[in-house]
Amino acid sequence: MPVAEGEKLVATNRRARHEYHIEEAFEAGLVLTGTEVKALRAGRASLAEAYARVEGGEVWLHHLHIPPYEAGNIFNHDPLRRRKLLLHRRQIERLAGRAAQKGYTLVPLRLYFTRGRAKVEIALARGKKLYDKRAAIGEREAGRQARRAVKHDVTRQRPQR
Repeated sequence: MPVAEGEKLVATNRRARHEYHIEEAFEAGLVLTGTEVKALRAGRASLAEAYARVEGGEVWLHHLHIPPYEAGNIFNHDPLRRRKLLLHRRQIERLAGRAAQKGYTLVPLRLYFTRGRAKVEIALARGKKLYDKRAAIGEREAGRQARRAVKHDVTRQRPQR
């Protein structure tokens, strides 16, 4: 996914698009401590096992791994603590209703900075079945082969002098 101008990408969840059908995406702010922000600015974070959950009218991000800031002190943060996401009330209500349906979950897609603020893009997603994953891989391979064939034909058809 391309990064917009003025955004600094910190982490992406590449497996999310492989494992899930993305229905709808939202941009949310993150409530962070100082050492977490410094670790993120250094480009250190992992969204691999992260997921979001609506609890008590608030959205929380679980298992986002932000390693401790190396220049921090004894008050450094817990790397796997849950972090609150900042969304509008209507967005939270919409997410809560849709995520409660069977087969739906909230997954983070990417973590980035916009105008100095840490943001996370979360998506309402439905899990793919094994045959869906295989079909996606097949389509991707077919596209690659077609591009290779076109590129190969174009390079062979140079005009002769």
